[in-house]
Amino acid sequence: MPFPWKIALPLAAIALVPAAAAVRAAAESDTYKQLDTLMDVFERVRADYVDKVDDKTLIQGAINGMLASLDPHSSYLDARDFQNMRQTTDGEYGGLGLTVTTEDGAVKVVSPTDDTPAARAGIKSGDYITHLNGDLIYGSTLQDAVDKMRGAAGTTVKLTIVREGAPKPLEFTLKREIIQIKPVKFETRGNVGVIRISTFNKQTGDATRAAIAAIDKKLGPTAAGYVIDLRSNPGGLLDQAIDVSDIFLEKGEIVSQRGRSKNDIQRYYAHAGDLTGGRPLVVIVDEGSASAAEIVAGALQDQRRALVLGQRSFGKGSVQTLIPMSQETALRLTTARYFTPSGRSVQENGIEPDIQVPQLSDPSRAERPRLREADLRKHLINEVKDGTEKLVEADAKPDPRFAETADSLKKKGVIDFQLDYATRLLGRLAPPAAVQTAAAPTGTAVAHN
Repeated sequence: MPFPWKIALPLAAIALVPAAAAVRAAAESDTYKQLDTLMDVFERVRADYVDKVDDKTLIQGAINGMLASLDPHSSYLDARDFQNMRQTTDGEYGGLGLTVTTEDGAVKVVSPTDDTPAARAGIKSGDYITHLNGDLIYGSTLQDAVDKMRGAAGTTVKLTIVREGAPKPLEFTLKREIIQIKPVKFETRGNVGVIRISTFNKQTGDATRAAIAAIDKKLGPTAAGYVIDLRSNPGGLLDQAIDVSDIFLEKGEIVSQRGRSKNDIQRYYAHAGDLTGGRPLVVIVDEGSASAAEIVAGALQDQRRALVLGQRSFGKGSVQTLIPMSQETALRLTTARYFTPSGRSVQENGIEPDIQVPQLSDPSRAERPRLREADLRKHLINEVKDGTEKLVEADAKPDPRFAETADSLKKKGVIDFQLDYATRLLGRLAPPAAVQTAAAPTGTAVAHN
């Protein structure tokens, strides 16, 4: 007599396997039909387009169109793009020092890099670049615009910019430089160490350690704490964001990344050894703080290691994987979302500061449009599972506590209100040994690495 399961299994298989196979076969058939349509279009364009177009251009256009339909951060890197990306992550290239994106065909400034021609000229986050050397760039690809802005050091380029609130377009003539992206700078203000991290390239983790060592050497045990300035930091390498977070943490999760599958979760944890000795931390963010910068801010906030102040960050909570396609080309593909230690998705929402502090030193800031991830076309939607996360539609109304004007702050010698606020806050959080000297005048000593 046969075992019962040998009788039941074939019956179930007879009912289910053919149905599943039929579904798969139908899906594959539809896919092949679509691929046939793609080839039909390719052949028609190749044969009948008004001008002769080489096959490579048509195929690359099809690839770019496929990736552009996904999200703003997935793209195909040809030899030129791949080289530009390596120059940026290595920390050196010839150009102006701008991080830009496209919005409905227009080139929009995300942020200027510190100590570059663009930053010194006064180009702002939210500015639109309409012309380069008098040529309209509206509708051109982002890479074409970047190529025109980059070039040999010493050469000049004229930018025409439209700025919210400005009565007419602004023109800037900038001289290109070798942009050596020094990701970290530091200074001491009274007994507070200020560490400015402007990007996350290959040097960021080591440069942050060097900054802490230099500040400790200068201030010694009287240090009140550290300000970590992540404003207008567009992000960069994930491993460097993890490394920087680990510098300030003794233990606990830093970030997790989650892919398509429920089981596709990777978690990153801190190692023992907080290099600051547990001293108070304040992190400053703004709408230009994105991606890797948000990982650091979110980790230190969730682990209750730092107070975050400033304004809500950009909201880029996705991970891009670089997949080599050849020795000279690669695919940059969004493969996961990242989450803070408490399980928050930063996508669209960004990091909400513990203390909302506007930048009163820049009176035009309130008038400029704020570009965030949620403003980009085809951005990934935040996955709200239990209703606890709410997308933030707009910044809160101005806090009546911050009623000072830029002129009154200037008379007091305050050039950067957010940084001044963070420094004074650390004076109140300082351990007893540092309280007496923490309130020393700001800017008493400055050192740059």
